[in-house]
Amino acid sequence: MADFTATVHQNEFLPDGGTDVHAIVSVTCTGAGTVAPMSSASGEAGEIIIVDVSGSMDVQGVQAAAYAASAALDQIVDGVWFAIVAGNHEAALCYPNGTQAAMARMSPQTRLEAKRSLQRLAPGGGTAMGRWLLAAGQLFGTVPSLVKRHAILLTDGANQHETPDELSWAIEQVRGRFQADCRGLGAAWQVAEVRRIAEALMGTVELIRTWDGLPQDFAQLMQQSMGRGVSDTQLRVWAPQGAEVLFVKQVSPTLEDLSSRRVDVNPLTGGYDLGAWGDETRDYHVAVRLAPKAVGQEQLASRVQLTVGGQVVTQGLVKARWSGDSLLTAQISPEVAHYTGQTELASAIQDGLRAKAIGDDATATSKLGRAVQLAQETGDDAATSRLSRVVDIEDAATGRVRLRRNVDKLDEMELDTASTKTTRVRPT
Repeated sequence: MADFTATVHQNEFLPDGGTDVHAIVSVTCTGAGTVAPMSSASGEAGEIIIVDVSGSMDVQGVQAAAYAASAALDQIVDGVWFAIVAGNHEAALCYPNGTQAAMARMSPQTRLEAKRSLQRLAPGGGTAMGRWLLAAGQLFGTVPSLVKRHAILLTDGANQHETPDELSWAIEQVRGRFQADCRGLGAAWQVAEVRRIAEALMGTVELIRTWDGLPQDFAQLMQQSMGRGVSDTQLRVWAPQGAEVLFVKQVSPTLEDLSSRRVDVNPLTGGYDLGAWGDETRDYHVAVRLAPKAVGQEQLASRVQLTVGGQVVTQGLVKARWSGDSLLTAQISPEVAHYTGQTELASAIQDGLRAKAIGDDATATSKLGRAVQLAQETGDDAATSRLSRVVDIEDAATGRVRLRRNVDKLDEMELDTASTKTTRVRPT
């Protein structure tokens, strides 16, 4: 039985006339177990592997993708439902074989059959990721008992064979129906495009520099998925009558604005789907605007709960106390300050790279310089290292940098994809 605990980090003191309350709510899960391999009270799990077989992958790329998919198959627990989709400008069912959309239960026999089906893949055609997503959604829909639905999506190119609007429509059709971890191979794919898919489907996006890195990454992704034994989770945020929830964001292990996922649980409570959990800690930044009260008064600003299957398993209380003591009200929670800086860091990196791409060197230098400064302030050494491959750092403390010439495109893409990864607050 999984155990959840919640801890609230905040400065609850507001100055006279103050309205905005910020808190970091850390939620930890232990004892999550593994996915349910067969029908149970908690439902079943399904996995879909989507591999790009467009012409740009060429024979060696498709073979590498097949080898990676095979490594992922080895991690799927017997009894779990699964399927493999081969994607180009269309979406074809690689396994199970047949003309009708279907999923198979994992077993030694089906695992062997699936691996053999991967050997028949060949490159050809274009890229239409929206169709791949719709195919996955259709496949998951063939097994009504699924509670946990997860996919791995691999691409090596831009989505050239459908319009941005068509991709957006497809994403909306499958939003909330399954989670998807997305991987981009090489330097020809568009980070922003794939990130949009991953964020909408509660997954991750990362760069795989070469074919050699695929099998280990796929195996690790599937192993992690098998370790997420808790499904149907939701973060519920209550705020008092007249208050406004400004935003709800996941800030660790990755940055993700959850605000658009809100569904009304009741007039004062919004629910935000979180997908499946393993043994892990996730941090959430909750901001609420209250009507100001007189000095000396107190108010519950928010009740943040985590539910599993609709049942509350832990909660944290966010409080507000109005004070005339400036020493109390001027303090900023270290956790709130840290993650505010990490959020700004991600924006500065992405804005800087966009400016660099269109030749706006002044803006790029300013934004990436600010990113270097923020990385040092928040102790994000990994971000500093990635930034140093794109800019020459003259003074990290002040953010003085120079754009480097002849930067490896893969270094820029790695900086971009990793921009939403955060570091936790360093212990004092």
